[in-house]
Amino acid sequence: MWPSSWSKSPVKIHDTPPPSTSSAPSLFSCSSFKDVHTLLSDESTSSIVSAVSTAANNNTPRKASIFHRVRLANSLLRAWAPRPSEPSPAPQSVEERSSSEFKHPPQPSISIPGAEKHIVVYFTSLRVVRSTFEDCKYVRSVLRGFRVQIDERDLAMDSAFLNELQGIFGGGGGGQSKLTLPRVFIGGRYIGGAEEVRQLHEAGELKKFVESLPVAGPGVCDVCGGYSFVLCHECDGSHKLYAEKAGGFKSCTACNENGLIRCPSCSCAPI
Repeated sequence: MWPSSWSKSPVKIHDTPPPSTSSAPSLFSCSSFKDVHTLLSDESTSSIVSAVSTAANNNTPRKASIFHRVRLANSLLRAWAPRPSEPSPAPQSVEERSSSEFKHPPQPSISIPGAEKHIVVYFTSLRVVRSTFEDCKYVRSVLRGFRVQIDERDLAMDSAFLNELQGIFGGGGGGQSKLTLPRVFIGGRYIGGAEEVRQLHEAGELKKFVESLPVAGPGVCDVCGGYSFVLCHECDGSHKLYAEKAGGFKSCTACNENGLIRCPSCSCAPI
């Protein structure tokens, strides 16, 4: 048995919990409930601080995800994409175009004097430019089908016709920088070139322009054979004359550079 002196001790011993192995202090380490208000206030303060920090973290800008960037790119592409244009109207047929464009006969502002009763065609018989030659051939074939008097002026046969055209159009071709062939005048009024004649003929409007002209006689001219030119009677087509006073040859002034003159039977007077 223990000595009686050891049975009682004046020192009052309190039971203390064992030290915690965790480094963080426990909120309930007190031995009594006298500090419960303090514990509650500390806990509420810590919860408020954590809530504020969480809200601050939520307000920080987040990095856009890959889906958000793709959606944004698609919206930008749709905004920048060109809007679909309205469907173009269907091309008009020849009949519709004729009713709209040729309902009223055009009033050409260009005309030539002395050609009110026939057709004047400026063309070329040279095959240097195939497209031009084909256009001239087509226009002459169409106009000859109406059986009216046609004054065909071939620039390859007489260069004076080129000067006439330049004088009519002021150096150009109806506002164009380059003079193109053929050029058609009906009743003294300028109609146009091969494209205008083709459109009028397909629409049936070309006949209205030539129906008021006198009908030409059958066959070709007996003098020139339909070529509109004959040999010069002064130089016999050589375009040269011998002058005794000059002591040599000089150019013939009665014909063109080819020694030809207009047929007096079927050709009209020059402009």
